[in-house]
Amino acid sequence: MPARAAGIVALLNTRPHATPTLPDTLDNPATAAEVLAPFGQPAGVPLTPGQLDQIRAVRTDLMTVIDAADPEHAERGWTNLSADAADATFRQVFSARGEARLEQVAGDQIIGRIALDVAELVRDNTWSRIRACANEQCRHVFYDTTRSRTQRWDSYETCGNRVNVAAHRARGNRPRG
Repeated sequence: MPARAAGIVALLNTRPHATPTLPDTLDNPATAAEVLAPFGQPAGVPLTPGQLDQIRAVRTDLMTVIDAADPEHAERGWTNLSADAADATFRQVFSARGEARLEQVAGDQIIGRIALDVAELVRDNTWSRIRACANEQCRHVFYDTTRSRTQRWDSYETCGNRVNVAAHRARGNRPRG
């Protein structure tokens, strides 16, 4: 899994999810620091409540895109992400080797890095590999490594097997006729 994707997956899995509901792990300063380190959060520097609110808003926007049932709902998530990350501005920096990169010049560093990483995943056509588990009891976000990009469960052994057994039992309990 690309490092950018790993950081985004870790961020998305900080949200409250699963049954029973797991807590928002951004509430734990140590966990938040660990998850946000790939996005430039300095070690030992606490996040402000405003920063946490912004990060949560961006996380919600990304989950809206991932959970979208149709392009219109995905568009809503992308539009909200664009608005929530609008303060992060970048400039292009060119090197003598003929390379170009974006350098953030304004806005919250963490939000900017999250937005930049998501943009790179979209550009590289790997964003669609980030998914939420199809098991409604789980909903853990994972990176689909299959060639066909059709993985539905974060763990087939746990989530996929449970859903398949439940479906099998439901079919077995139907009256035959």
